[in-house]
Amino acid sequence: MKYVIVDIETTGGNPTQGGITEIAALLYENGQEVDRFHSLINPERFIPGFITGLTGIDQEMVQDSPTFSEIAEELFDFLKGNVFVAHNVNFDYSFIREAFKKSGFQYDAPKLCTVRLSRKAFPGFHSYSLGRICEQLQIKISNRHRAFGDAEATAILFGLIEKKSPETILSSLKRNSGESFLPPNISKEKFLKIPEGTGIYYFHDKNGKVIYVGKALNIRERFKGHFSGNSIEKLNLKSEIHDISWQLTGSEFLAYLIELLEIKNLWPKYNKALKYKSSNWALYQYEDGAGYIRLQVAKNTRPQQAVYEFDSHSEAWKFLMDKVEEFDLCPKLAGIQKAPKECHDYKINKCKGACCGKESSKVYNKKINQFIDSIESNYKSILIREKGIYPNEHSALYFEKGVFSGYGFFDENMEAQQAENIIGALQKVKHQPETRYILRSFVTKVNPSQIQVI
Repeated sequence: MKYVIVDIETTGGNPTQGGITEIAALLYENGQEVDRFHSLINPERFIPGFITGLTGIDQEMVQDSPTFSEIAEELFDFLKGNVFVAHNVNFDYSFIREAFKKSGFQYDAPKLCTVRLSRKAFPGFHSYSLGRICEQLQIKISNRHRAFGDAEATAILFGLIEKKSPETILSSLKRNSGESFLPPNISKEKFLKIPEGTGIYYFHDKNGKVIYVGKALNIRERFKGHFSGNSIEKLNLKSEIHDISWQLTGSEFLAYLIELLEIKNLWPKYNKALKYKSSNWALYQYEDGAGYIRLQVAKNTRPQQAVYEFDSHSEAWKFLMDKVEEFDLCPKLAGIQKAPKECHDYKINKCKGACCGKESSKVYNKKINQFIDSIESNYKSILIREKGIYPNEHSALYFEKGVFSGYGFFDENMEAQQAENIIGALQKVKHQPETRYILRSFVTKVNPSQIQVI
């Protein structure tokens, strides 16, 4: 069996946003190094100062180095068919796999983590960071926080583990083979069909009913995580799941939104309470028998469209009281005061008398409409361009008054299309006020050039 010991340096900690600046890979067979790969890489993005301080790699060092796509084919051939070994393996593996994906390669390999292996082979150490465990085992690191120096130290560490506890490596490979963790009713063939893309997924029971809905940047990896533990809930879920289906979104933003909509629609038994607040209160308008438009704060459960939505009754009440003052509205017709005839403000000359017919409905309703128009002008609809499922594709996310209203997928010429044409082609979704909180969470991460105010 061949092992490839890998270490990388990057511009940051997120594999979908950061870039690789250096990679070293040492190929071992029967305990001996048989080949090596090492290169600085131009990450095609800014290298933060703290990264330079840690690794010594700056912009000037990599400006003439190849990009990942330029070395992708050579590296892919070097790695394929070998067990991928690294210290904190998921970090290195996720970066390399994401970079391969962007370069048009699908990389999937069995992997081993020398952190986990060290804990079993050398129990009792205070820390299992590469620096600390190499110090404990008297392994010299020639160039710390550089890919080749760290890869060489990791290779020596792996050799010591293999010598002291070879069964630990074999059992770890077996666990990571894709079979031991699987629920009894999910075959390995089904598991391998699960995509590694971003989207939402559904667990079904023996009758096909959805019992869990989730989201993930990598659906296959997330599936594994559901069954890596022995809690009662995980064991129950493992025994009940008979099938899995999925919907790719490309965009993490869209995955969050659809997950919320699906949970609210299906209420699967294994989904816990939603993390997002609920807009429980709303402001409604209606016309009374005399032709006056009235306002009312009420629970946000009515079928008609709300004028505005609020997180609490006190927030709604404060908002309405301020607007009654600002637009010279009648407190009684706004639902703030209850009186058999005229309101208290009319008696002290603060209300023009809509409550007792002294101010005509035509004049009063004009002020109400000005108030409603002011809300709508401050809460415009927006169209957000996000990642699509495929390389030459975008997704479009549409929000009306801050609430998710529809989505769709378009080719790379989406920017040239008229907003109304895009909106008209979107798949409409059920109005769920809680999507407002997802918008607030993600909108600051979106490039302003991808947001169009309608």
